[in-house]
Amino acid sequence: MGIFSRKESTDTATAPTAVNPDLAALTGDYTIDPAHTTIGFVARHAMVTNVKGSFQDFTGTLHLDGEDPAKSTATLDVSMESIETGNADRDGHLKSSDFFKTDEFPTMTFRSTKAEALGGDEYRVTGDLSILGVTKPITIDLEFNGAAKDPFGNERVGFEGRTEILRSEWGLTWNAALETGGVLVSDKIKLNFDISAIKNA
Repeated sequence: MGIFSRKESTDTATAPTAVNPDLAALTGDYTIDPAHTTIGFVARHAMVTNVKGSFQDFTGTLHLDGEDPAKSTATLDVSMESIETGNADRDGHLKSSDFFKTDEFPTMTFRSTKAEALGGDEYRVTGDLSILGVTKPITIDLEFNGAAKDPFGNERVGFEGRTEILRSEWGLTWNAALETGGVLVSDKIKLNFDISAIKNA
């Protein structure tokens, strides 16, 4: 059962949509738990393989509305200095003026502008992603993974999300041509989110 699941009437033309009352307890404000959350990305390298990376330092919030999903919101602030791909030289290059210019633009941000329930455990969040001082809208498809109280008494919710962007739209245009054709780094980047959030007291 999804966090915002709705029970549809057999006569959708005349009857209002009913909201499952069990979801009311999940409504509230949450703080993303960085120790149990992954903000990751995948880029195609040399046209033949994928390089995966993630960010280790970030903060974020969720506001969930179990009765009206459209009132739900999300924020995320990511330190670009915390990028990790498993290779120190590559990480240094990504922080340099060729890519993220972390000295000048230390933070990547996301601010939601729209939330939708798609049915079942599937949701969609649209918002503004800011990188290098450029802000553009993106849409993230989310799957609700469940809610539970952990052994420490924290009320948690979990989501998995994914989207694709073209990095060139945010001014990330550095590349190198390959002798065999193509380029070293793909323009298309896959973003992946595995989120655990704790309900605020």
